[in-house]
Amino acid sequence: MSPSRAPRRTCCCPGRQAPALTRRDFLQRSSLGFGSLALAGLAHAWTAADSGGAATHFAPRARRVIFLFMDGGVSHVDSFDPKPELTRLSGQPAVWKPDPLSQAVSANRKWLGSPWAFRQHGQSGLWVSELFPHIAGVADELCVIRSLVGETPLHGAQSLLLHTGRSIAAAPSMGCWISYGLGRENENLPGYVLLNNDWIPNGGFQNFANAFLPATHRAALVRAQGTPVDNIVPADPADVQRVKLDFLAEQDGAFAAAQGGDAEIEAAIENYETAARMQTLVPALCDVSGETAETLRLYGVDRQIDYDKFYALQCLRARRLVEQGVRFVEITCPTTHGNNSPWDQHGELRLRHGENARITDQPVAALLRDLKRRGLLDETLVLWAGEMGRTPHSAGDDGRDHHVSGYTIWMAGGGVRGGIAYGATDELGMSAVENRLDIHDIHATILHLLGLDHQRLTFRFGGRDVRLTDVHGRVVRELIA
Repeated sequence: MSPSRAPRRTCCCPGRQAPALTRRDFLQRSSLGFGSLALAGLAHAWTAADSGGAATHFAPRARRVIFLFMDGGVSHVDSFDPKPELTRLSGQPAVWKPDPLSQAVSANRKWLGSPWAFRQHGQSGLWVSELFPHIAGVADELCVIRSLVGETPLHGAQSLLLHTGRSIAAAPSMGCWISYGLGRENENLPGYVLLNNDWIPNGGFQNFANAFLPATHRAALVRAQGTPVDNIVPADPADVQRVKLDFLAEQDGAFAAAQGGDAEIEAAIENYETAARMQTLVPALCDVSGETAETLRLYGVDRQIDYDKFYALQCLRARRLVEQGVRFVEITCPTTHGNNSPWDQHGELRLRHGENARITDQPVAALLRDLKRRGLLDETLVLWAGEMGRTPHSAGDDGRDHHVSGYTIWMAGGGVRGGIAYGATDELGMSAVENRLDIHDIHATILHLLGLDHQRLTFRFGGRDVRLTDVHGRVVRELIA
């Protein structure tokens, strides 16, 4: 590896380097998959912990993550952040302090109270709107964060910020960082799986890309409809395929050795091997026909509308994947209409937020319930988040615009405190006024729960040690159980 591209995980023995490989060593290991080389050379310097075979900086609370991406921006004041004062002033002219983090492109705007009533739920008394009746039933599992602040009220930039910690492209996704940091728990499956619902969010595939990290950590896409993964059925008998893989490993290994080692070639060889192993496991994992009728009903896989049943299918697949050791699973929302993104309701708020909630509410609640009854929720961190919130004011009477000066996400399981609301926006939901957090703080906390120090999980690129949180972020210990 060239010095500018060599991975580096700072650990309890700083400065200790992996031993150099001879050309013979390089070729001998190539057929086994080059992606293991860096980890094998560095793992001895890490603090070992019980994390499913991975070595971490300290004992983890969670082993894996499921990220439920609510693309487009769920309205915080219509979901988990009740605002009685906004309801009282609804329809009156909206006046507020100029805010570059809140989109307001029209004059004569009015305050818009929520059309959905809020009620307290569970033993914790957590406030949840009637938009999410099923999630309200698992309120005691939720760690709701009401004080997140973004950088700019633009979908693409905010989506990239949420996924990569950067509001511009060409940075590794959070899922890639976690796969890189922990390694694969199951060598027969990718570390990062994207359960897509036939929609690529703003920011494009850069949301899920490995960027400068080895390509073995990029997201493997699994579709909701049709064939889940392209070319998943082998074209050759197993013995012929094995010969081809060995030949490719030998040829690519020789080329990489002649170049003095190359991370992209190593990753390509490892991806060939992983793809071959996936041909056996992935079809079985994607096929949920063996699940009980009760489980299928719980998730809503039996629902009649395609959008509903396919989202439910992906949530059930997420449970099956983490059960088999996939480190990071992300589920995107489908788009039901010709809009910029599923939850982006500048108009038709009642119709489209209601529609999106109908699609996602039951499967998400079912996922939490199913993980818990199987003993998986304690070691699986679930993140529910969009890239922004929405304005408490409107140009009409049925829409909200982009808003990142105070909005809401939640986490559950994986070592976080359940049944709490952390932080607060002002009485109208305009700005975070208590315990403001940014996405770097969330990333730092997620890595911490996985046993990874966000300041020590680094990769040498462009002449410096790069990390998911860049030069920002703190672990929010108040969220941890």
